[in-house]
Amino acid sequence: MTEEAPKSAYELAMERLRKQDAEQGIERTPLTEAQKAAIAEIRNFYHAKLAELELLHHGTRATTADPAEFASLEQDYRRDRERLMGERDRKIEKIRSH
Repeated sequence: MTEEAPKSAYELAMERLRKQDAEQGIERTPLTEAQKAAIAEIRNFYHAKLAELELLHHGTRATTADPAEFASLEQDYRRDRERLMGERDRKIEKIRSH
């Protein structure tokens, strides 16, 4: 018998995913240091952009009394936030795939 510690649910799930990837012919290569640095830079940039967007949104929202305008501001905020997160994710995926 081996003296290995029991595996966590996370470790078991990751093993199953790696096995599925291998069966489907998907090959994952480790990221280079340059890729890791580029991804970190992108995440920092978009983290700052999202924080800026949130601050502006809270400032504008505080001055709005009209419920229709408030709802419009909320919708615009969600749309802009999703757009920024989508841009961030696409850029990160582009780096991972190269």
